[in-house]
Amino acid sequence: MIAIPTSPLAHVAFDLAGWLAGVALSVVLYRWRLKPLAQRIAGRIDGGYFVALVLGALPGAWVAGSMNSLRGPDPALSHSVVGALVGAIAAIEIYKAFRGIRRSTGGVFTGPFAAGVVIGRLGCFFAGKADGTYGVATRLPWGVDLGDHVSRHPVQLYESLSMAVFLTAYIVGLARRDDWAMRRGFYALCMAYGAQRFAWEFLKPYPKLIGPFNLFHVLCAGLVAYGWIYDRRERAQGGAVSVPGPDHQPVRGLPGPGSGQDHRRGQ
Repeated sequence: MIAIPTSPLAHVAFDLAGWLAGVALSVVLYRWRLKPLAQRIAGRIDGGYFVALVLGALPGAWVAGSMNSLRGPDPALSHSVVGALVGAIAAIEIYKAFRGIRRSTGGVFTGPFAAGVVIGRLGCFFAGKADGTYGVATRLPWGVDLGDHVSRHPVQLYESLSMAVFLTAYIVGLARRDDWAMRRGFYALCMAYGAQRFAWEFLKPYPKLIGPFNLFHVLCAGLVAYGWIYDRRERAQGGAVSVPGPDHQPVRGLPGPGSGQDHRRGQ
């Protein structure tokens, strides 16, 4: 068992670091690969897009987090990253339906979200049991003591590492101008994030909702299904435009000008 020094203040520090890293990465990826995509998307949306994003993410975060934590042994309001993501997706898809946008608009958020999870989960880990995201007991040699002298799965580190692997693959995909990264990266993120978190939820002491599954199992399964369905739809739409630059290659599927598309707890 590995003893871990913890402090609730760690959450704030890592959350701030995660936000700053996400913003910095978004600027880098925009200038490096995503500028043509972002510019075409900007021509199809208006301020309502960002209003929908906020109105979906904030309630989604607090409703999902609180629905889980209020059913636990120590009822309390809380928020959830996966709830925020699901809420934002639902609101944006409604907005897109009203605007007649069918193409993906989330590509610019893929890298920043992944980076935020990688860093933010470290904050959950070093915040200790007070964060509410700790794992169940284990006898594995890498079990951690978060201050209660119980060897636990470091589920926060499992998630951080999983998303670091995804982020690395995504950046490599952008470097190679792979179609999945350039055009369908957000849907890949939803599938990857949903699948890895679905697995780690079995290692958390959250109250069950349906059989062996908790609320976040259900939300993560929905994310995987959403990513898979919309990824297939995006691939079926095809199309290609050219992106100028020293490594000039065609990028498939960017929307054309006339088309009709497009803490307390850190659960």
